[in-house]
Amino acid sequence: MEQVKLEVKLREETGKEAAKREREKGAIPAVVYRKGEKAVPLYLNRKAMEQALHTSAGGNALINLKIEGDEKAKPKTCIIKEIQHDPLSGNILHVDFNEISLTEEIKVEVPLSAKGEAIGVKLDGGVLEHLLWEIQVECLPTDIPQKLEVDVSSLKIGDALFIKDIAVPKGVKILNDPEVRIFAVEKPIEIKPEEAAVAAETAPAEPEVTKQKKPEEIAAEEAAKAKAKEKKE
Repeated sequence: MEQVKLEVKLREETGKEAAKREREKGAIPAVVYRKGEKAVPLYLNRKAMEQALHTSAGGNALINLKIEGDEKAKPKTCIIKEIQHDPLSGNILHVDFNEISLTEEIKVEVPLSAKGEAIGVKLDGGVLEHLLWEIQVECLPTDIPQKLEVDVSSLKIGDALFIKDIAVPKGVKILNDPEVRIFAVEKPIEIKPEEAAVAAETAPAEPEVTKQKKPEEIAAEEAAKAKAKEKKE
């Protein structure tokens, strides 16, 4: 598992206003948690944190946090617990870390991906359904898989693969129910000609577009009406 080094600084002043000032400078508030110990508030460099998330390990990257100015302190080996984003800009607002030991097993979510092309899709026009995108595993931090690939090439229409069919590296244990389906090949949805005709007939008609008159056109019409009225009188 890839490890990323980040230099951080202790967050001595807390509160919304202090956090806002630091964000404007390109910093991100963060907290490091460790069982049985007091949480440590920190500030991260925004660009460095974003780069750490774009490694091949993604959100499961091992982060080594080195506190700025404290040469005696050992780097804190952490994994990302939670990231808060701004709902409008998508920028990172806050990060929670869990400090871990490299010699103790942890539980993490690992992404699933399909490998190959299912024979039922290739030859019979079936549809491959991806039913589960992540699974929970337990292993040492250094053994966390970046992702788990599942070979779907042998699947015919009506076939499925289950969690119990996933091959995992040595030292990795899957915690999900083994009977849960993860991939399946289903028949394509067929629309009969008569159903298509009915759908076309019952579809709502497009609204008539009314052209907006220009002010000069309205004025001309009003003048014409006034003249016509004068003639009648």
